[in-house]
Amino acid sequence: MIRYTLLLGLLLACVCGAVSSAAPSSDAASIARGKYLVVFGACNDCHTPGWRVSFGHIPVSVWMIGSRVGFRGAWGTVYPANVRQRFTQITEDQWLEMVRTREGPAPMVWHDLRVLSLDDQRAIYRFIRSLGSAGPPTLPDVPPHVQPKTPYIDLPTE
Repeated sequence: MIRYTLLLGLLLACVCGAVSSAAPSSDAASIARGKYLVVFGACNDCHTPGWRVSFGHIPVSVWMIGSRVGFRGAWGTVYPANVRQRFTQITEDQWLEMVRTREGPAPMVWHDLRVLSLDDQRAIYRFIRSLGSAGPPTLPDVPPHVQPKTPYIDLPTE
């Protein structure tokens, strides 16, 4: 009887260990998927300084910290957000609501994020959130009639 109890105990330990390790690997898979989507979706092009000129050779430790280069159009000048700081301030559900409802000036393409699956939207949040807060605060928008003091890219209004 002791052998069966011991065997049952070992079996339960293995099953419980498998269950407890399944969640982290699932979360790890979601984070890895988010990293892939951030790169493939060109998020770093705007939100990571130096990404384009370095051909993507920027350490992950400085990804998604926003940029001091603005985008200027009829709406004024907007700056790529420090998404890492923002994601430490909002929940995953708040992010999903932003994806569903937010509109805004170019070049941010909220409407493109809406075509992703819910799992992919969650994966992006989880990856960026996993990076932790880093970098300077996002610069405030500049009204249309004010000349920005930072470098900027002129965008067509069409």
